[in-house]
Amino acid sequence: MKRIIISSLAGVVLLFTFNASKPREPRAEAAVKVVEAFPKLHFDYPVDLTHANDGTNRLFVLEQEGTIRVFENAVSASSSKVFLDIKKLVSYGGEAGLLGLAFHLDYKTNGYFFLNYTTKVSGKLETAIVRYQVSANDPDRADPGSATILFTFDQPYDNHNGGAVKFGKDGYLYVSTGDGGSWGDPSNNGQNKSAWLGKILRVDVNSKTKGNYGIPADNPFAGNKEGFREEIYAYGLRNPWRISFDDLTNTLWAGDVGQNKREEIDIIVKGGNYGWRLKESIDCYNPKRDCGAEGLIDPVLDLPQANGEHSITGGFVYRGKAVPALEGKYVFGDYVSGRLFALETKDGKAVQNSIIAEGVGQISAFGTDQSNELYICNYTTGKIMKLAKP
Repeated sequence: MKRIIISSLAGVVLLFTFNASKPREPRAEAAVKVVEAFPKLHFDYPVDLTHANDGTNRLFVLEQEGTIRVFENAVSASSSKVFLDIKKLVSYGGEAGLLGLAFHLDYKTNGYFFLNYTTKVSGKLETAIVRYQVSANDPDRADPGSATILFTFDQPYDNHNGGAVKFGKDGYLYVSTGDGGSWGDPSNNGQNKSAWLGKILRVDVNSKTKGNYGIPADNPFAGNKEGFREEIYAYGLRNPWRISFDDLTNTLWAGDVGQNKREEIDIIVKGGNYGWRLKESIDCYNPKRDCGAEGLIDPVLDLPQANGEHSITGGFVYRGKAVPALEGKYVFGDYVSGRLFALETKDGKAVQNSIIAEGVGQISAFGTDQSNELYICNYTTGKIMKLAKP
């Protein structure tokens, strides 16, 4: 995610389609509405939205400075409660802050949830993956004293922190990490299998073999003798700011923010190498030619920045009912262009990518409720949007 401020005009446009490698060609198809989901609510720099899958019909929004807010999933909702405030722990600014939230698959029983945030220790920035627990007396409050650190790792710069945490159907926690920041991955973290950075990590939160977590036995480098991080699930990523699972197919999707020419959407597979910094999407990057593409996984969709996209925000495969035309399509956006897209795929390959709305604003994140309806976080306005039929 890049902090480039442009005007925010949430609205509706005709649906346009384009081939990402060619100029856009408009087509006269049905419009998709983008509307305020909760007109009476406002959030400060929202960067994630999710639900606890506990049957309570509540939604949770992360505010980047270090607050989680909870509220009823109703258009009439007029107030939200502070579920957890850890501003004193969070190092906030630029792309740093409280960045990701995931509820344990058995949250209804154990009350566990997991956070991804940046903090400073002795003046140095680091990422912390931390487990908390809900209060025993109030379902709308977390217990701030329940913090249990799973692991931490250093962040050499304050950008490219990744930040997502998601549970897969396998019960494991997936964590996205950026390459550590600066420009061009100067330490080559993306390709360094001994580094935490530039990766999708996968850990077992129900195990204690590594202290407060464990390594899934089928992780690509589990038990290796070469010094590779056993937590790695996939690597070669620049800044996978938002990731998500399609629960129907168990496919893991990532929007990986590009350098200065291309953005990309990836389908993440175990052990996959997505090329950075050897490649930026489909182009050689370092070296600029003969970059050894054999064994590297190309994105399912390449988006040239020349078309206006400069900071891709990964979304979700749509499985809701409000907009049937989007069923099974991967809906994502761009923080800078403010465009919303729907990507149709077949057998893991792109068939057609379509612009379904423009002027949506600074799209920082997507989230779903228990009915699989899709929500959009507008970073600057603090509003939560949703899709609707015209």
